[in-house]
Amino acid sequence: MSETQEPARKPQQFWPSAVRLMKLLTPHKAALTVVVLAVVVSVVLGVWAPRVLGRAMDVIFAGVVGRSLPAGTSQAQVEAGLRAQGQDTTADMVSAMSLVPGQGVDFTRLGGLILLVLAMYTVASALMWLQGYVLNRVVMHVVYDLRAQIERKLNALPLSYFDTRQRGDVMSRVTNDVDNIQTALQQTFAQLIQNVLTVLGIVIMMFAVSWQLALVALLALPLSAVAAGVIGSRSQKLFAGQWKATGVLNGHIEESFSGHELVHSYGRQRQMQAQFDERNEELYRAAFGAQFLSGTIMPVMQFISYLSYVGIAVLGGLRVASGQLTLGDATAFIQYSREFTQPLSQIAGMATQLQSGIASAERTFELLDAPDQEPENPTARLPQRLRGEVRFEHVDFSYDKDAATAGEPPMIEDLSLHVEPGRTVAIVGPTGAGKTTLVNLVLRFYEIDGGRILLDGIDIRDLAREDLRRQVGMVLQDAWLFTGTIMENIRFGRQDATDEEVVAAARATYVDRFVRALPEGYDTVLTEDETSVSAGEKQLITIARAFLSRPSLLILDEATSAVDTRTELLVQKAMAALRENRTSFVIAHRLSTIRDADTIVVMESGRIVEQGSHAELVAADGAYARLYRAQFAEGSAEQATEPAAEVPSEGSTDGAAEDSAQ
Repeated sequence: MSETQEPARKPQQFWPSAVRLMKLLTPHKAALTVVVLAVVVSVVLGVWAPRVLGRAMDVIFAGVVGRSLPAGTSQAQVEAGLRAQGQDTTADMVSAMSLVPGQGVDFTRLGGLILLVLAMYTVASALMWLQGYVLNRVVMHVVYDLRAQIERKLNALPLSYFDTRQRGDVMSRVTNDVDNIQTALQQTFAQLIQNVLTVLGIVIMMFAVSWQLALVALLALPLSAVAAGVIGSRSQKLFAGQWKATGVLNGHIEESFSGHELVHSYGRQRQMQAQFDERNEELYRAAFGAQFLSGTIMPVMQFISYLSYVGIAVLGGLRVASGQLTLGDATAFIQYSREFTQPLSQIAGMATQLQSGIASAERTFELLDAPDQEPENPTARLPQRLRGEVRFEHVDFSYDKDAATAGEPPMIEDLSLHVEPGRTVAIVGPTGAGKTTLVNLVLRFYEIDGGRILLDGIDIRDLAREDLRRQVGMVLQDAWLFTGTIMENIRFGRQDATDEEVVAAARATYVDRFVRALPEGYDTVLTEDETSVSAGEKQLITIARAFLSRPSLLILDEATSAVDTRTELLVQKAMAALRENRTSFVIAHRLSTIRDADTIVVMESGRIVEQGSHAELVAADGAYARLYRAQFAEGSAEQATEPAAEVPSEGSTDGAAEDSAQ
C-alpha cells in the first residue's frame, strides 16, 4: 500500500473550501433564517440592556445626591449656588443629572428598569437556546447528508483509488475529518454571527453614549485584526499538516492491528514501534505547532483589550467629573467596552476551530472530488440465466496509464482466451504474472485498455457493472466475514433468501455439520476476534455465501491457502459442489488443488504461455512442468501431500501491481 499522502493545504484554499462548506447549509434556508433572526433579536436585547441598566444607575445616583440637597429648591438653584461657591466641577455633575432636591431614590422607576433588564436578558437567553437547538438539528442533517455522499462516493471510486492510498488515511477522512467539520459548524456558525452582530451593536451604542470614548475603544479593532490575520494565516498550514499526520498515524495503527500476528511472527515489534514513535512524533510536532500558534491569538487579543480598557477608564472618569457624561452612561460604556472585547476574543478563539474544520473540509472535498470510475452507458442486458461462456480477445491492460503511454510494457498484453460454459479454468503462474488482474478485469474492477472481454457473446463494457457482478460469485484467499450471525453472513450472498435456503446452502458446502455443534447454531455471532470458528470454517462460510448467490460465473482466488491440510480436503469438496455446472476461474499456487481442472492456463509477465490439461502440460515439459517440479521435487504429484510455496519467475518486474490487486 502506498504511503503517498496529499500535499498540505495552502492558505488560498481556505476561502473556497469555507464557501463550499457553507453551501452545504443552503437546503436548510428556513431553519437558518430562524437561527439568524433569533440571534439578531437576542443580540439587540443583550446590547440594549446595559443602557437600560445605566439608566437605573442614574436613578440611584440622582436619588443619593438629591437627598443631600435642601428640599424646596430647584435643580437650577442648586447648580447656581454651587457655581457661586466656586464648585464648578460639582455643578457640572449636578447639571448632567435628573434630580429633585430633597427627594431620595425613585424606587418605583428603579424597579421598573430592573424588571425590564431582567426581562430583556431572559428573552435573549431563551432565543439563544432556540437558535442552538435549531442549529444543532441543521448541522446533524448536514453531517448526515455528508456521510451519505461519502458512502456513495466510496462505492463509486475505482479500485485504483484505494490501491494508492492507506486505508487508515481514507478512514480518517471519513470519520475524524467529518467529526471535525461537525464540531466546526456547531461551534462557529451561530457564534460567529452572534459575535459579529454583537460587535456592531456595541459599536453603535458606544457612539450613542460618547463618540470620544468609542474612538478609544475602536483602536482595538485594527490591532486585533492584524494579530488574528498574521497568526491565523500561519496556523492554517500547521493545521493542514496536523490532519495529514493524523491520517498517516491512523494508517500505521490500522496496519499494525490488522497484521498483528505477522508482526509478532517476524519479530518486527520494535521496528513497528519505532515507526509509530516517529509518526507519533510528527503528529505531536504538527499538532503542538498548530495549537500553540493559534492559542497565542487569545492572549494577544486580551492584552489589546486591556490597553483599550485603561484608556476608556481614564477618559471616562474625566468626562463624568466634567459633567459631560452621567455616571450611568459611564457605567454602561465600561460594560460595553468589556463586552466589546469579549466577542472579539471569541472570534479569535473560534479561528482555531474554524481553521481546523476548514482543513478537514478540504480533505473531505478532495475525497468527494476524486474521479469516479469510468461512467457506464449500458446498451445490453444479460439473460436471467447465463450459459457462462467467457472470451478474452486481444486484451491489453496497464495499472499506470501514463507509463504505458511512455512505452513501458503493459501488465496484460494481447491476451486471448476462450472458456467454454460450465468449464473450470485454473490460472497459475509466478507472482506478478497477472492472475488476479485477469479475473479483476472480468468483474470490471479495472477497465481494459484494448481488446474485448465477452460474456455469452456480449461485450462486458456494454453491461451495467451491477448487473455483471450480480452474476459472479467470489471466494477470496482471506475469508471476509462481518460482525453478525452465521445466518446473516451466509445470507449476504442473497438478501431475499429464506432460512431454509440458507441452511440448504450450508449443507451443500459442509458448513451445517460444524454449525450444529455450536451452542447458538446459526445464531452464533461472529466478531473480528471470534475464536469459536476456525480459519477453515470461516472459509467454508464464504463458500456457502457464494453458493447461495447462485452465480453463473465463479472466481476462486487461492481459497485454500489459509487453511490447514486437514481442512483443505473439506474445502475442496465444498468448492467442487460450488463449481458444479458453473464456469469457474480458479487462481491457485498449490498445483495439487487444480489438477482436475478442465483447462490450466499458465501466465508469465501478463501473457499466456501455456494452456491445457494437467497431463498435457506435464508432458509438454514447459513452464507448468517447471512449476510442478519445483513444488513436488521430492516425489510425484500422487505422493505429494505438502506442496511447497510458489516459486516466482526470474526477472518478474510487475509483482507489486499484482500483489496490490490481490
